[in-house]
Amino acid sequence: MTELSKTVSVGDEALAILSDISFSVATGETVAILGSSGSGKSTLLGLVAGLDEPSAGRVMIDGEDLFALDEDGRAALRGRAMGFVFQSFQLLPGLTALENVMLPLELAGIIDARARAREHLERVGLAARARHRPAQLSGGEQQRVALARAFAAAPRILLADEPTGNLDARTGAQVIELMFALNREQGATLLVVTHDPALAGHCARQLHLEGGRLQDV
Repeated sequence: MTELSKTVSVGDEALAILSDISFSVATGETVAILGSSGSGKSTLLGLVAGLDEPSAGRVMIDGEDLFALDEDGRAALRGRAMGFVFQSFQLLPGLTALENVMLPLELAGIIDARARAREHLERVGLAARARHRPAQLSGGEQQRVALARAFAAAPRILLADEPTGNLDARTGAQVIELMFALNREQGATLLVVTHDPALAGHCARQLHLEGGRLQDV
């Protein structure tokens, strides 16, 4: 990304959320974005995903200018290249664990969606919980379902926003180990926003945001 900035209007004033952010991430690299609350970490991740639009600057994904695409084009790029893991799990409550993992695969037109979903639930240790809905699962189990969902589509880029934020230390450590094991197997580029030093320590590189500015690269 190059000179990425995001400014919003608050009353009659302009508030800079991000200012002149520039860095690159190599294919297969693992990068943590750290910073205090309000430093702009999640905003930055949303821009990388094309879920929000910058006030200035560019984000290049596989040589393609993300914001030269229209909204449908960005959605298509996300669908074929990106996986997501969120602090709040983002599972659909009316679907079983298996159905939650299957859904993005089916939307992508993958023929063996059910078999692939079962394989990834087994990989995260939840084969026996495939028919359970999110409310019947612990927080750690829900996040493991979310990991299975993210990795089942074999994304080239995985974006994780505070993936251990709602978990206790022991469960968080288990999720960290699992996430990086899956990532080593698939070789995805991993960009993770976190307050968790244990999680950040697993990444090859750490970037620090403060006041919407990148402190070091």
